[in-house]
Amino acid sequence: MQSSNLVDSFTEIAREKDIERDTLQLIIEDVIGAMIRKRYGSDEAFEVIFNPDHGDIQVLHIREVVSDMDMEDPVNEIEIKNAVEIDPDFVVGDEVASEISIDEFGRRAVMTAQQTLQQRLRDIEKEHIYEKYSKLMGEIVAGEIHQIRPNKLLVMHDNVELVMPRSEQIRGERFRKGDMVRAVVKEVHRDRGKRSQVVISRTDEQLMERLFEIEVPEIHDGIVELKKIVREPGNRAKVTVVSHDERVDPVGACVGMKGVRIHAVVRELDNENIDVLPHADDPRDLISRALSPANPINVEIKDDLDPPRATVVVPEDEVSRAIGSGGINIRLASRLAEYEIDVYRDIAADEEDVEIEEFADALPMSIIDRLQEIGCDTAKAVMELSLDELERRTGFDSEVAEGVMIVIEAEFEEPEEFEGLEMAEIEEEEEVAPEGSGEEAETAPVQPEGETDVEEASTETEVTSEEEEPTGEDAAPVEDAEAPDRAQETAPAAATDEPDAEETTPASAEEGEPSSEEKAV
Repeated sequence: MQSSNLVDSFTEIAREKDIERDTLQLIIEDVIGAMIRKRYGSDEAFEVIFNPDHGDIQVLHIREVVSDMDMEDPVNEIEIKNAVEIDPDFVVGDEVASEISIDEFGRRAVMTAQQTLQQRLRDIEKEHIYEKYSKLMGEIVAGEIHQIRPNKLLVMHDNVELVMPRSEQIRGERFRKGDMVRAVVKEVHRDRGKRSQVVISRTDEQLMERLFEIEVPEIHDGIVELKKIVREPGNRAKVTVVSHDERVDPVGACVGMKGVRIHAVVRELDNENIDVLPHADDPRDLISRALSPANPINVEIKDDLDPPRATVVVPEDEVSRAIGSGGINIRLASRLAEYEIDVYRDIAADEEDVEIEEFADALPMSIIDRLQEIGCDTAKAVMELSLDELERRTGFDSEVAEGVMIVIEAEFEEPEEFEGLEMAEIEEEEEVAPEGSGEEAETAPVQPEGETDVEEASTETEVTSEEEEPTGEDAAPVEDAEAPDRAQETAPAAATDEPDAEETTPASAEEGEPSSEEKAV
């Protein structure tokens, strides 16, 4: 019987899915047997013969020949008169094999058989995929982007559709259909819809581990061991390594000549920054190295707490390095050392500072707790941050961050403001008050401009005369020193009583006689 319409398409599928011929034959025999049982109630008297090369299926109905009127089971027995019609040589007791056409089962039965056959092929495919990719768990596979969906990528690998969910993709990476991508097999699910689901990931630590094994021969050979990897995909990662050969530097082996080895890993992971650190068995040394590039001064651990905590003191100018952008450095260090790390700034004995808890009367506890989470345990630690950095690291909006800065800065600026205010008031009082006393200010005479010039001129004349007339006695200089004072006292009176003095001075100059001003010169 030719029945290629029933099995041709499934034979092609089986060939593509690498299903063995014997397995396919058993499947088809089971499907035909199900059709027979549904129609006849039993398939004991039937035999199915399948030729996978040509797609031929034969269904033979085998019955025993009985005498007329003695037939009790029409499925397993046939009367002699009906057997003779098939072959005249049949006698009672013989077995008659008659061929049954698939069309005799009806169209509905044939459609059911096709669906059953398809489902059986899917089950075998799922089992095959599950066994294949279960052996590849944690290994790198390379595939082509087959389809891009909002929440996942579909990647084709050896004609198998792999799934990369959004959560397993590196943030910021962009792919196009047809791009090649490398990822690590993370999960394999047997019963997920029509076929087994293979989940691949680019954010798992195993991907970085496999990339190091590919790029660093010492790791592949077991000379250098990767102790632990922690990462925030696409941003930063920390790796601790140890060497089993004292002649091999583990960090240098991973970095390579001019960084060629580690740069290959960085490029594959979308320029993710990688810190390679030597491993340490002492948790204090491990925490100190994990906080790189900061250089802690002191590390104290408390193993009796749950989870264990570590208190780290770093120099004042390295607090931001220890915490990292958005706290990423301290988070990775905590995961690497498996300790909750609290970073404190080293404060000199003579340096004035205020604990952040002391601002509880001015700031809500939620804000204080958030500042402590980012390592700002004192007021000076907060003031070292710019307003933009405070907003970014704490998540506060601009108004809250600005209010926090104002409250903290006021703690240190308030005494200086009062002192400046007092100095300003004193200067204003000095500017308002005259140099002399009140009575002297009221009685001081106001002199015309011309009279002032005469007084100055007479004073200069007396001083000049003192310089020109040398004296040998001690009394003479005393009299000359008192002369300017007498000139100042008499000059205003002379100017007031003799108004014609100004007119006579120019006349004497015209006649050739030197005036008092010329003598002074």
